[in-house]
Amino acid sequence: MRASKYRHVFGQGSKKELCYENLKITKNAWDSNIIQTNGKYISANWDASGGGAFAIIPVEEVGKAPDKVSLFRGHKGPVLDTAFNPFDTQEVASCSDDGKILIWKIPKDYSFHRYLDENEEIKDITEPEKVLSGHTRKVGLIEYHPCAANVLASSSLDYTVKIWNTETGKDEITLQHKDLVTSFAFNYNGSLLATTSRDKKLRVWDIRSGKVLSEGPGHTGAKPSRIRWLGNTDRIVTTGFSKLSDRQVGVWDVENIDEGPIGGFMVIDASSGVLVPYFDPENSILYLAGKGDGNIRYYEYDNDVLHELSQYASTDPQRGFAVAPKHSVNVKENEVVRAYKTVLDTSIEPISFIVPRRSELFQSDIYPDCPSTTPALSAEEWLDGKEVNGPVLINMEAIYEGTEPSLKDSKPATKVSEVKEAKNRDLEKKKEETIKKREEEQKEKKATSEKKPEPSKDVAESAETVSSLSGAPNKNVDELLQGSNEVGDLLNKVANQSDEEDSSETEESKDDGWEKVKKPEAKSVSPSESKGKEVKGLECNPSSNSENKLEKVDKQPKASSPETETKTDTEKVVGGKEPETSKSIDDKETIPNDSAKDTDSSSKGQVKEEKKTTDDKSTKASSTKPTLASTIEKLSNLVTQFESQIVKLEKANLDKDERLKSLEEKIENLLKK
Repeated sequence: MRASKYRHVFGQGSKKELCYENLKITKNAWDSNIIQTNGKYISANWDASGGGAFAIIPVEEVGKAPDKVSLFRGHKGPVLDTAFNPFDTQEVASCSDDGKILIWKIPKDYSFHRYLDENEEIKDITEPEKVLSGHTRKVGLIEYHPCAANVLASSSLDYTVKIWNTETGKDEITLQHKDLVTSFAFNYNGSLLATTSRDKKLRVWDIRSGKVLSEGPGHTGAKPSRIRWLGNTDRIVTTGFSKLSDRQVGVWDVENIDEGPIGGFMVIDASSGVLVPYFDPENSILYLAGKGDGNIRYYEYDNDVLHELSQYASTDPQRGFAVAPKHSVNVKENEVVRAYKTVLDTSIEPISFIVPRRSELFQSDIYPDCPSTTPALSAEEWLDGKEVNGPVLINMEAIYEGTEPSLKDSKPATKVSEVKEAKNRDLEKKKEETIKKREEEQKEKKATSEKKPEPSKDVAESAETVSSLSGAPNKNVDELLQGSNEVGDLLNKVANQSDEEDSSETEESKDDGWEKVKKPEAKSVSPSESKGKEVKGLECNPSSNSENKLEKVDKQPKASSPETETKTDTEKVVGGKEPETSKSIDDKETIPNDSAKDTDSSSKGQVKEEKKTTDDKSTKASSTKPTLASTIEKLSNLVTQFESQIVKLEKANLDKDERLKSLEEKIENLLKK
């Protein structure tokens, strides 16, 4: 889902009592909007006999209209289009099949339902302010200039678009086409005019020079196309049909019309009704109302892409569609667009498009400055070539607060191509920075993993002690055991011995310095004797259960002293893991906890041993003979296990100094015995 503050915009229709009913809207097939609005009034082409007429409906006069209403009559043929002056809410223009354009002033006291004469009869307005004559055939479309006062554009079946000064009544500029102009639109500051024609061409005109700036093929279908500028940019949007009668939408670069629509045409559906476009420049939302169906689709425009938002779905088809100026919306209800559509040619329904928000504060992000009712130029200034960036803008927050709005000038037009290039450069720059950052992070991780952390003092001392117990050299313990060389001798024998060894006991084992041992018979030893003949190992974790106790696989010789040497030969103490049954097991030596757990030592630390007298050697505690390969492997595993447990001890903040001190004292006591 694309992130957008307009993602949840929804259209809300009005209740029946707030609609305009009992109307007689024209059934003429000419392709125009049929209705128009300036926020204060709604104009509607009327189905009238005896010449053309149109109705002006004040927006507050909702409900059912009387059978006889006041109309604006003056044309000799059907009224084809109307337009409100953006700088004068009381002025409206109309064009007709008779080739004339009439300028009207709406009376201040005008009422659609009840505008009476002296005899209390419904009165029509029949006298226009001005009549603009110049077209030789019927005039189909009219539109006021967005910035200059009293400037009006009209298109006719005589294949021309004329620019009028409504004050003087003269057609100042004529843009000649090769066929009927089906739609035209001023750009944001009114300097350019985009047109679609029945010859299936799009053209962008410099109005005052009368030259075509860009031209190219448009929609290929036979039905009329519509055109609108995409706000204050150099892009236009068109709606039309393909050869297969699919409804299409295209976005064009005004400087390169001949290159076709940007990204190709977007196909809407296969319906037959013309799509009436309206672009909201403040919110960058394009609304498409289909003639003959009740749906109003809307899309958010962003850098040449139309992102679909949603649609207002209705079973009531529309032929006419109009949108009120931005300054007339209900700001307190977060209404961004107020539209009107005809229903069955008998009523007009208001539709509000709302951004759903709960805040009661002014929403400045969805209400930027909008065009005001103050003209930026006079007709003479514009015709003389004076340029402005766009309409004079007003602050929407002042409308929200009910104060006098301040005026400001428009910003220069946005060149979408430059914006896209800048955005692409920023994206590439961010991408490069991200890649560079990731490479640096990977280098740091690699360097960190290659560099081994130095152990702390406590961990180092613990590691040294553990290494001494597992057969590795250690200074501190060597000093304590300097009276005995049996540990070194034993390790040398293990290192020099071949990994492969016969499973049975032979005479060769005597030459290797290894002693014959037999499986010991079960024999209980008192806790005091066990203490005197075993070297206690480090415990993995004092708080852990018996399953986490570390097992040491090694032969720990008893340190010799002068007395024991003269008395007997070297006595080797081989510890055995406490058997789970009455049978003895292999030579696994369990190192009891060095903490004061005498109860566990007395109950579980009993060692079973047997003394066997030989011709050459003194009595030994023995067990079955281990294989050299398994002994070396177990010694290696034991060192690894001790190192990992030491790290855990450091993390748990255990008191290692006291435990090491206790171990050294026990070793000294053992040596003294």
